[in-house]
Amino acid sequence: MKRIELQPGYTISRVIKGGWHLAGGHGNISEEQALVDMRHFVKAGITTFDCADIYTGVEELIGKFRKKYKDQFRSGELSPIQVHTKYVPDYNALATLKKEDTIRIIDRSLKRLGVEQLDLVQFAWWDYQFPKYLETAVHLSELQKSGKIRFLGVTNFDTKHIQEMLDAGVTIASNQVQYSVLDHRVEKNMTALAKEHNIPYLCYGTVAGGFLSDRYLNAPDPVPPYENRSLTKYRLIIDEFGGYELFQEALQVLRTIADQYQVGIAEVACNYILQKQMVGGIIVGARNRNHLESLQKLDSFTLNQNDLVKIESIVSRSKGPNGPFYELERDKTGKHGSIMKYNLNED
Repeated sequence: MKRIELQPGYTISRVIKGGWHLAGGHGNISEEQALVDMRHFVKAGITTFDCADIYTGVEELIGKFRKKYKDQFRSGELSPIQVHTKYVPDYNALATLKKEDTIRIIDRSLKRLGVEQLDLVQFAWWDYQFPKYLETAVHLSELQKSGKIRFLGVTNFDTKHIQEMLDAGVTIASNQVQYSVLDHRVEKNMTALAKEHNIPYLCYGTVAGGFLSDRYLNAPDPVPPYENRSLTKYRLIIDEFGGYELFQEALQVLRTIADQYQVGIAEVACNYILQKQMVGGIIVGARNRNHLESLQKLDSFTLNQNDLVKIESIVSRSKGPNGPFYELERDKTGKHGSIMKYNLNED
């Protein structure tokens, strides 16, 4: 599996194992099976894991994985892993958040993961009307200097607010964003900033919760309630893109390209984003090791200019999503924001 130096001296696998699906809202999870699956991913070269303080039970699960296989890590049988977590203060805490609150949550992540230093903490903030995001970013930067955090990233911030943090002296190592065939919002003005300050993207939603796959080619529009929260979220993105009919046209184009390389639609969708400017890696929420074979095919082909032109011809017909990055999702009363869970960090 290909790797990339995200920042000097820090290398990750370009495919990152997502953790959201291991949290609540995605069905029952067998802890024993999840730990075994993690080992298979690491053996396959996917050594980088994404999680969050608000993904119920996931930091603890990765901590148990480290502990269970500590001898294999020590002997070199398993390669070292990189764990990217998030700091997502509760909505209810945004107006009053203090440095002590931030320290408490970071310390809790250290304990859950069983480490002395967090590899990467990705900072999120629900609502800009509460201005403490800037002060909190500085507090995280201070924790980084104290040694509790190796690298500090952000997630779901727009260009304007990232620039504010940079101006305040915060060094940002990565930016986790939604980026896919169906969502190009980051290209409007964020990529220029990313280039200027060397802030690579770590991309989620690249297969749109599974919608960008052969399973949905020529399939009827699924009827709610959907199987899980991912499908609920990304079905809304399909509407923003231009609706289910245009989405099906996109799948047809991706299938035509996939036929050339004897791969699936999902693999084409993944490589399309991996070949974009400033993309460090893609976060794939593969539930189990059954997805490993297809993920390993990503290294076997590269999309050529003709392939990219075909995809862009569909993208150019899309209606959206529009606006600054993550603006749609920030409206708590809107269809995107109303499906979010805003207070998951309470002890």
